[in-house]
Amino acid sequence: MGRYYSGDIEGKFWFGVQSSNDASFFGGQESPPNFLEYFFEKDTDYQTVCAGVETCRQELGDYKAQLDMFFDENEAYSDRMVAAKLKVDEKTVVGLLEWYARLELGEKIKQCLERQGECRIPSRTVAIE
Repeated sequence: MGRYYSGDIEGKFWFGVQSSNDASFFGGQESPPNFLEYFFEKDTDYQTVCAGVETCRQELGDYKAQLDMFFDENEAYSDRMVAAKLKVDEKTVVGLLEWYARLELGEKIKQCLERQGECRIPSRTVAIE
């Protein structure tokens, strides 16, 4: 069972890596109680989203390019596989993958704002249990 989001952007939260409320990192506001709903506007949220994307890139540093290459070459992964490729321990991999997954979401939000001026991830997409 996966956790997907859709609306103006679509994707799947990384199982065991990424929280369903990860869009909050980019300034989105949650609309509880049972579902998450996010709405971003270019006029008010773009700078916050860009700052979040930049934070992700800084946290990843040189590992970003290595992770891009790894996932271009592999359809599936384990922490052990990534650790071997990056020459780091598995604990480090967990943190890097969290930032990498978050960056992917942030870049989608940013591109959506640039393309259409707003980005909505409606509540029907992510159930909180």
